[in-house]
Amino acid sequence: MKISMSIYLMLFVFIASAQQNTTELNNEESKFQFRAVTEVGFISVLSHKVKLGETGTYFDYVDNGGQDVLFPTVRFSLEMDWNNRNTIILLYQPLKIETQALLKEDLVANGTTFPALTGIKSLYNFPFYRISYLRDLTKNNDKFIFAIGGSLQIRNATISFESTDGTRYTDNRGVGPVPALKIRSRLNLTDRFYSELEADGMYAPISVLNGSDNETVGAILDASLRLGAYVNNSTNLFFNLRYLGGGAEGSDNDEKWPGDGYVKNWLHFFNVSAGFVLHL
Repeated sequence: MKISMSIYLMLFVFIASAQQNTTELNNEESKFQFRAVTEVGFISVLSHKVKLGETGTYFDYVDNGGQDVLFPTVRFSLEMDWNNRNTIILLYQPLKIETQALLKEDLVANGTTFPALTGIKSLYNFPFYRISYLRDLTKNNDKFIFAIGGSLQIRNATISFESTDGTRYTDNRGVGPVPALKIRSRLNLTDRFYSELEADGMYAPISVLNGSDNETVGAILDASLRLGAYVNNSTNLFFNLRYLGGGAEGSDNDEKWPGDGYVKNWLHFFNVSAGFVLHL
């Protein structure tokens, strides 16, 4: 995954200007408080399998698709507190894994056969666009905070396979809403250090969520454990461990071409990262 340096430059300029404009409000104990959060790290694929088409191969990306190495990742979010007990979070995480591998055995996807010993390019692109709301349940507690709420994530997925000689190609793509429950807790270990647990999760039939006749079952769990340090009044640094898992299984009645609309996709990722929180 290539990340342009211009993204970091734009983020820095935005944060710097926003901090200048909001410092005065925060110093006056405004009911609105703002934070920018950035993480940089790597993803290890613990398990990842996909099946495109009812008669397709349940393809193991780790064993047969080149996902047996580490992949870089970043994560950006903006947070707004108001009245000390309510939080809105806007999150963006690019998640694009591109690999090349020599197939150990035949791969059948959407009716297209990629024979064993074929060189193959694989793309798994699943960026996160998520908005969340949290309500703090521990009023006037300076040592421990526990908040609960919900998230709405946009599923924006592209899965593709292409032979390296360009003679075979197939893909599957889709966009849709994914609601989830959310929790966050923080424990101040000392005046300097804190730990934080955060999780977004959901498991349900898609038809229950959106009222359609699509019987796809979907799930997501994005859970992290964080150890942080208060550097000064405006900056925190942290080390983060994250589990990212989930997927979907079923048929999409509206999008069948080039296959029969059936997709089975389940993954388990482990993410190690470091980052900072800037109080604007």
